[in-house]
Amino acid sequence: MNIVTIESPDSSLCPGFKTEWWTPRLAGPLIAAAVVRLTLLAAALFRAGSSGVSSIDTASYLIPGRNLLLHGRFVADGVPDLLRTPGYSLFLAITSLAGLPVAAGINVLVSVFSVLIVWRLGRVAFDDNRIALLAAWLFVFEPLSVFYSVSLLSETLFLALLLLSLERLAVFLRWHSLRVLAVAGFWLAAATLVRPASYYLPVALALGLYLVLARVHGLRWKAPAVLLISVLPWLAAWQMRNWLETGYGRFSSAAEMNIYLNVAADVTARVEHRPFLDVSREMGYLGAADPSEQDYLFQPYLTRHPEQVGWSQGQRLDFMQSEANRILRAHPRAYAQASLMSLFELIFNPGAGNFDQLLMPRSSAAVSNLRNEGAFRGAIVLIRTQPRASIEKAIFELWVLGLYLLAARGVFRSGMRHPCLWLLLGVSLYFVIVTAAAAGPGLNARLRLPIMPVVCIFAAAGLQRPRTIAR
Repeated sequence: MNIVTIESPDSSLCPGFKTEWWTPRLAGPLIAAAVVRLTLLAAALFRAGSSGVSSIDTASYLIPGRNLLLHGRFVADGVPDLLRTPGYSLFLAITSLAGLPVAAGINVLVSVFSVLIVWRLGRVAFDDNRIALLAAWLFVFEPLSVFYSVSLLSETLFLALLLLSLERLAVFLRWHSLRVLAVAGFWLAAATLVRPASYYLPVALALGLYLVLARVHGLRWKAPAVLLISVLPWLAAWQMRNWLETGYGRFSSAAEMNIYLNVAADVTARVEHRPFLDVSREMGYLGAADPSEQDYLFQPYLTRHPEQVGWSQGQRLDFMQSEANRILRAHPRAYAQASLMSLFELIFNPGAGNFDQLLMPRSSAAVSNLRNEGAFRGAIVLIRTQPRASIEKAIFELWVLGLYLLAARGVFRSGMRHPCLWLLLGVSLYFVIVTAAAAGPGLNARLRLPIMPVVCIFAAAGLQRPRTIAR
């Protein structure tokens, strides 16, 4: 097997370790990833044309992105957009100039590239090319990655940038090169500008580096500082833009909208024993078919809160945050139950409904109508009325559970003897906590995507016993 390798100038810190940039065996998983994803893309375009790869959220990225590209201002409906960050919006605006199908094709290429980075991340973490290749093969068929590769949403680009950052962080933990760490910070900043979910991750990583490098002379303070300096100025620049244009000094209004329209609405629905969607609509969630009317600036939010017609965006968002905090503090038990349910959905939701929405929307709608039946009764009704969907969900669930069991075995086999492995687990835990605390119902399978490459890497270690990991 021919492998191109590059020696690090600091490889004395990790004798015998080399960074592999390519192996011919990678051709198999990369070709398979392209075939699987392009086949799904062709099926979606054949079924519904451009609408088959877009959703109600796609326009909320595309409109401000095109305004930024064509007019130099990140605005939607005549006002500065605070919901979306510029990363994916600009990416989608550029790639869609030749049409949404072309943008979806580029999205597929980004997803295939992620398979390569999963291989590299597994290679650096375990110093074992067998595990790295197996992880790449597992990720080729990971359902969430496959689905979002053809869906014009921010997930695929965010994951690719996050993986680039994690790979550089893992290399830093091997070689202790501050230049590599700065590159990791740059990719992490880019990922956060695509999706705000990683907003607090730089601080968590800086704390982790401080603890891991406590006994490494000259790096205990330098490494966290370099990471933060390479990330925070980019995020601060966007927050400054928000403050200067609207008086809203935070990073994205998605946080306030999620906590109010999803989490607080879920808690209220539990307390009042009412359907979640009814409560959420009463609180102001539009949920209309017209994506140009997607956020809180329009009805029925202002119908529910007519006193806010003359308020600024920042004032409305401050109200959402304070009102949500009041509801959650008043009902801590219901909030805990909602968080546990979000955690359960994050971990165990098989994601089969995503493919139904893409290829068989009528079946998907029928299944979604069972949400208010409760978990057990809903499962019984689903088996009786939708046997095909039941079998599909069972297959997807077995895949997810199988990956988890193999990943747990991989963690046990590895002995967690190197900080690279703790990096992977720590980042996964971060996304689990963020999702469980602030996502609300119905979004959680989608938000599991960032942890699935880590699950695939550890699952590969569960299938293939790791060699002694270089310290």
